[in-house]
Amino acid sequence: MGKDYYKTLGIPKGSNEEEIKKAYRRMALRFHPDKNKDANAEEKFKEIAEAYEVLSDPKKRVVYDQLGEEGLKTGGSSSSGAPGSSTYHYTFHGDPHATFASFFGGSNPFDMFFGSNHEDDPFAHFGRQFGFPGGLNNGFPGEGRRRRGVPSERLGAGRKHQDPPVVHELKVSLEEIFHGCTKRMKITRRRLNPDGRSMRTEDKILNIVIKKGWKEGTKITFPKEGDETPENIPADIAFVLKDKGHPHFKRDGSNIIFNCKISLKEALCGCTVSIPTLENRIISLPCHDIIKPGTVKRLRGEGLPFPKNPSQRGDLIVEFSVRFPDRIPPQSREIIRQHLPQS
Repeated sequence: MGKDYYKTLGIPKGSNEEEIKKAYRRMALRFHPDKNKDANAEEKFKEIAEAYEVLSDPKKRVVYDQLGEEGLKTGGSSSSGAPGSSTYHYTFHGDPHATFASFFGGSNPFDMFFGSNHEDDPFAHFGRQFGFPGGLNNGFPGEGRRRRGVPSERLGAGRKHQDPPVVHELKVSLEEIFHGCTKRMKITRRRLNPDGRSMRTEDKILNIVIKKGWKEGTKITFPKEGDETPENIPADIAFVLKDKGHPHFKRDGSNIIFNCKISLKEALCGCTVSIPTLENRIISLPCHDIIKPGTVKRLRGEGLPFPKNPSQRGDLIVEFSVRFPDRIPPQSREIIRQHLPQS
């Protein structure tokens, strides 16, 4: 069974647009993580946003009512002929705070309406405008702040607010950082129609150019590519680079680290080890000296490109792990005892 969006918002299936809005308003304020400290509040807040995104959009709602969550997200066919049911694919953008900001006209209505003084319960002050009994100021939450001398510009009167950036993690391999690459990411967003009131859902491909040597945490921003409504300025879409795990290497800035396992005999008597590189070459590294705990060897220029000067590269650092035997025969132990120094 897929998600029951109606149950998530606590409304019957035949609810109209206004009832859906009231339900989202009530549930979103109740489970907002800034006010609800329950362990599951963040996940519940996200489920509420997704339910509202689907049920408030007539096209998504028709497909969902006919095919359920799975049909909405993966596409399918319906004998009842729901519009677009055979081709429509929906993916929730994953940022419930963007939905919240779009609905309320700001990412933090609690601060917008009541400032930083929260000695009173903010939910009691939202008034009839938000469907709560016993509210103040005849249902106009900003009125009290204007009386305290707060400029109306801070209330956002007559001004559009830009939603906070929608940030996604983008995992990249060390090979992609080494060579540079372009990632193509598909987003689904809402856009205003020419009438300036109604909205449509559209897909867009964002081309993310990842340059050689870029470090983990690098942010790539696409301005104003988020949802657009009559009340808001579209949010920026941002991608933050995150290194994928690698079977051989760890990253340290522009250097890469390889852990080389050798035997106790090799550590004491010398050896030549084979070291892989990001270019799929193998480097033979002679080790004539005794490999002591903490010994490292550095292969210059075999690491990642420097982000500001890709023609130069960091180093490949070889760290050694010595495998000790589980047992030594008595005669060998005696020989070792006789020939190894005491200190």
